[in-house]
Amino acid sequence: MSRVNLLGVGISAVDPATTLQAMAGWIEACERHYVCVCATHIVIECQRDPALRAMVNGAALAVPDGMPLAWIARISGWPLTRRVYGPDLMLAFCRLAAQRGYRTFLLGGAPGQPEDLAGRLVAQFPGLPIAGALATPERPLTPEANARAVDAINRAGADIVWVGMGAPLQERWMAENRANVEAPVLVGVGAAFDIHTGRVRQAPHRMQRAGLEWLFRLTQEPGRLWRRYLIGNPLFIWKLLGQWLGLRKYDLAGSDSEPDRGATQHKEGTMR
Repeated sequence: MSRVNLLGVGISAVDPATTLQAMAGWIEACERHYVCVCATHIVIECQRDPALRAMVNGAALAVPDGMPLAWIARISGWPLTRRVYGPDLMLAFCRLAAQRGYRTFLLGGAPGQPEDLAGRLVAQFPGLPIAGALATPERPLTPEANARAVDAINRAGADIVWVGMGAPLQERWMAENRANVEAPVLVGVGAAFDIHTGRVRQAPHRMQRAGLEWLFRLTQEPGRLWRRYLIGNPLFIWKLLGQWLGLRKYDLAGSDSEPDRGATQHKEGTMR
C-alpha cells in the first residue's frame, strides 16, 4: 500500500474499507501485524524520538486518524484517502468480528474500564466473541505486568487486540511486543476506550468533518492537552511547510539528511 511521507512518517493512503479488509485478511492468513492510528500529535512526537518514528514506520498500516492527515494525503496525490477514525474503526471491525467469529481482546484503560467496554460492545454487536479484557493502570507497564498481559492475550487465543494506552505508549507497546503476542492483529486506538465507555465526550460530527476535533478536545481537557494542540499543531504546520518548500528533507528510513523523494512521489511503501 502507498504511503505519504509526512515529516519522515509514512502515513498509509487508505480508507476505512481497505483498512478493514487488510485487518481481516491478516487474521484469515494468520499473519502478525500492528496498526498505528495516527494524528498530527504522533507525527510531532516522531520528530522528537527517532525510535518512535521507526516503530510507526514499521507498522503494517499507519492510518490517518486526523482529518488534516487525510487532507494532506489527498493534496499530495492520493485522492481516495479518507480519515480512518480510531473509535469508528473499532466499531466497524467489531461488527465484522461478530459476523465472522473473530476473538477480541481489550488491553488498556483504568481498572474496570475494559470490562465495561466489552459489555457495551457485546450489547451493540450480539455474538461478538470477547477473548479477554485487561486494564493497564501502570503506564508504562512494568516488565512483570507486561509479561502477564502478553500471557493473558496468548492464553485467550485472541485474533485482534485493541490497545488503549494512549499515544505514544500504545505504539511502543505494539512494536516492542509484536513478536511475542500470538494474535494476528494489534491496533492502537487511544481515546476509543474513553469515548465508547462515556468517559470522554465525542466531538460533534460537524466539527470532526471540519478538522476541529482538536478544539473540542482542548475545551474538554485543557490542562492535559493544551501543549499538544497549542504548541504541537503550529509546529506541525511549520515543519510541513518546510518540507513542501524543500527547506528540509525527510527520509522514511529515519534519516533527515537523505534526499527526500517527496510526498507526491513515494508510492513504493508496502505493508511490512
